[in-house]
Amino acid sequence: MVRLLNNRNFVFFLAITFGLVLPQAAQWTKILMMPALALVMTLATINVPNDYFLKPRAIIKPSLIGILMNYVILSGAILLLSALLIDDKNLWIGFVLIAAVPPAVAVIPFTAILEGNVSSTLSGTVASYLVALLIMPLMFWIFIGTDFDDPYKLVRIMLLLIVLPLVLSRMILYINWQDRLAPVRGLLTDWGFFIVLYSIIGVNRDLIFSRPLSIVPAAAVVITTTFILGWAIHKIGVLLKVDKKNIISLVLQGTLKNQGIAGGLAIALFEKEAAVPSAVYSIAMILYIMWLDCRKGKGE
Repeated sequence: MVRLLNNRNFVFFLAITFGLVLPQAAQWTKILMMPALALVMTLATINVPNDYFLKPRAIIKPSLIGILMNYVILSGAILLLSALLIDDKNLWIGFVLIAAVPPAVAVIPFTAILEGNVSSTLSGTVASYLVALLIMPLMFWIFIGTDFDDPYKLVRIMLLLIVLPLVLSRMILYINWQDRLAPVRGLLTDWGFFIVLYSIIGVNRDLIFSRPLSIVPAAAVVITTTFILGWAIHKIGVLLKVDKKNIISLVLQGTLKNQGIAGGLAIALFEKEAAVPSAVYSIAMILYIMWLDCRKGKGE
């Protein structure tokens, strides 16, 4: 049982199952979403060494590639498909939120698990989080406009979920606590995600079951921008003779968004239905990572 509770995939499946079967507590756990996300982000950014910004020449290329994969290719695909397939206003807002957020924090550990280029993923991810401070409000203004009534709340949330974790992670490194946190870091990250996934799915459980057909176009967007887009990036990388480790980095940065932040923003700033795309994305992401792991096992 202890081993299961430390297994990331089991914890994620547990969150989905509880969200669908026992959603009642989600009305209370959604209050914990932002602190849980801030914790996860802090633990993830411990990976960013203090001398990261002192090596500009080494990080410029992978940083620009990361921004290209996350904000040009992936965000562009999400917005294009959503514009074509999504009619519901709240679902559209949900996909704009997903397109606007930076990569999933899990891209760095998943790159390591899949034996990709971790340093390249790290540079691209950190760069994407930094430019997110400008891109997120810009995309909100362009694609949501007057429907977004509280820009100051967005600024506060961005400070909580991006700036504060970076500051706290620097403090952890400064007092040299990273080794103390190492034994529980994975556990805290996984169960932080549990709170986020459970809350996103739980608050939308009735909508998912009462209007299952409304989920179909959302699922089509998500599946296309994960499984199909990831397959296409891999094939193009092979065709261009890109190093295998770099292909893995490109695939992950070009397919995984931080649906936790998107779902948290949706619940905090808009109608709860705007979190449905994040709920669908959460489920698909787990299946997608398992699919990538299986392909790696087969040597693909």
